[in-house]
Amino acid sequence: MKLIVAIIKPFKLDEVRQALTAIGVHGMTVTEVKGYGRQKGHTEIYRGAEYVVNFLPKLRIELAVASELANKAVDAITGSARTGQIGDGKIFVTPIEHALRIRTGETDSDAL
Repeated sequence: MKLIVAIIKPFKLDEVRQALTAIGVHGMTVTEVKGYGRQKGHTEIYRGAEYVVNFLPKLRIELAVASELANKAVDAITGSARTGQIGDGKIFVTPIEHALRIRTGETDSDAL
């Protein structure tokens, strides 16, 4: 089993969700986050004053998948979240040692 964490642009969420559903991923957790990388933020003008926005809004998507589905999920996220512009995001894949569904007590792959 693998845990995939992806940081993407907020307007790409629906495309990513549809791509993951198409390959058989049925659940994910989405969190609104702020951060920066190479973009280094940007400046905005509000009521005539200039403000520096250091942290940009992003979405953090987390999904647990079977190991054999991990590469397809990464490809689906990459293909649907890419705009070709700086700030498209990152994907991290880590192993999961153990999973448990609280309601039924199912473990590992059955819990996904």
